[in-house]
Amino acid sequence: MQRAILALEDGSYFIGYSFGAKGEAVGEVVFNTSMTGYQEILTDPSYKGQIVVMTYTQIGNYGINEEDIESSRVQVNGFVIKELSPVISNWRAKKSLHEYLKENNVVGICGIDTRALVKRLREKGAMKGVISTEEDNPKRLVEKARSLPDISELSLVEEVATREVYYWKEGDWHLKRGYLLKENEKPLIMVVDFGVKRNILRRLTQEGAKVVVVPPYQAEKYVEELKPSALFLSNGPGDPQRVVEGIRLVRKYMEKLPIMGICLGHQIIGLALGGRTYKLKFGHHGGNHPVKDLRDGHIEITAQNHNFAVDPDSLKDVEITHINLLDETLEGFRHRHLPIYCVQYHPEASPGPHDSKGIFKEFVEMAVLHAGK
Repeated sequence: MQRAILALEDGSYFIGYSFGAKGEAVGEVVFNTSMTGYQEILTDPSYKGQIVVMTYTQIGNYGINEEDIESSRVQVNGFVIKELSPVISNWRAKKSLHEYLKENNVVGICGIDTRALVKRLREKGAMKGVISTEEDNPKRLVEKARSLPDISELSLVEEVATREVYYWKEGDWHLKRGYLLKENEKPLIMVVDFGVKRNILRRLTQEGAKVVVVPPYQAEKYVEELKPSALFLSNGPGDPQRVVEGIRLVRKYMEKLPIMGICLGHQIIGLALGGRTYKLKFGHHGGNHPVKDLRDGHIEITAQNHNFAVDPDSLKDVEITHINLLDETLEGFRHRHLPIYCVQYHPEASPGPHDSKGIFKEFVEMAVLHAGK
């Protein structure tokens, strides 16, 4: 295998082996603690602009199939693992992880001490980095990493959001039938795509909604044309303060329509209500985060993928509904007077536990009530 180098802006570097595409990958280096689900992670648009490190040691053992994808392409800028499995073993597998990354022109590096790398990221925070199979001088790669713009300066939503309006009719996956098609008529939920994961659309459809997905730009025009029963703000990459169109949309319709947000959508709603957002030290990325529902005290294990959070002390007229039990950050809230609620974590999973999927049923029922008025 060809040699590859991962260099970080703090001056550290790791030498390993290349897999996937040859070349260079740049981005913010973050780590994900999920043991499985690398295919869903690779295709999650929220990872645009980032190099993802997997903490689990063996990756690639079940290969790549044609169904477990969350968007039309691989979204991560680069991929870092400890050990690339030389054998794939799964009845749905069509190709190897190496082949998949190569086809999508994504650079990967394996054979490095990912424990040491993750420890550094936990101590110093997420850092800019470069993976290269071309440059053999680590110092030059460190300088390149330091010269990269901060992820907060990038307009990443523009790179992943849809440019066309489309209707979604795919529901949950069935063992013998694949994804089930559902022809729902109402309520019509308009999903504003900031980088939506497909399983969000599947969950809304499975719960009985007719789902239309629209670009985030000129979304107000689509609301007036399509007259939806409710608005849904999706997940997506980057700093929520750059998504001014989403903030404006919530402010315009928050007294007219039910609104729900997940991840970036949650942060956009927080900003629209006058709150503040801030960047976490190394973010939440993984499928094992405990979240407490303050309404009844029960605990859910959740999937998470975000670098930014909403400051709960900056919000007014809201009820805090969920908190993260690892660091007590805000994980969900609802407005006290308006039909608005949102969560920071990913109740649609993919990958991760399904503890929180009932949230979609709640929202569809809210949309039904609004449509019946």
